[in-house]
Amino acid sequence: MAVKCAAAAAVTALIVLYSHDPQFLFLAGAAAVGLNALALRDLVAPVRLAADRDGLTVATGYAGHRRIGWEEVTTIRVDERRRLLLHTRMLEIETAGGGLHLLSAFDLGSDVHDVADELYRLRARTSR
Repeated sequence: MAVKCAAAAAVTALIVLYSHDPQFLFLAGAAAVGLNALALRDLVAPVRLAADRDGLTVATGYAGHRRIGWEEVTTIRVDERRRLLLHTRMLEIETAGGGLHLLSAFDLGSDVHDVADELYRLRARTSR
């Protein structure tokens, strides 16, 4: 969140410095709006996933949350993909109604494998 706020401030400062260039002003303005929107989302809804013995709370939309009971969760898995030089890992939580929630390590603030393991343990404890 701090990086997004710093980047938004830096781009905003560049807008002031280069206000004489209309093309740069347009591009920097679009970048500033996007970065500020992402930073605001992190301030308004910082928790993207929470779990307890009754189920999960996942972030939906820009800053909303949805409560999902463990009985609705059909699959928890980690999807790993390699493309070119990028290696991405996403935590996938699939629900009975066909919903799919994708969370990255950035969203979770932790490694996706560690979060998946903890969700497996928590879910197993509640199903006993």
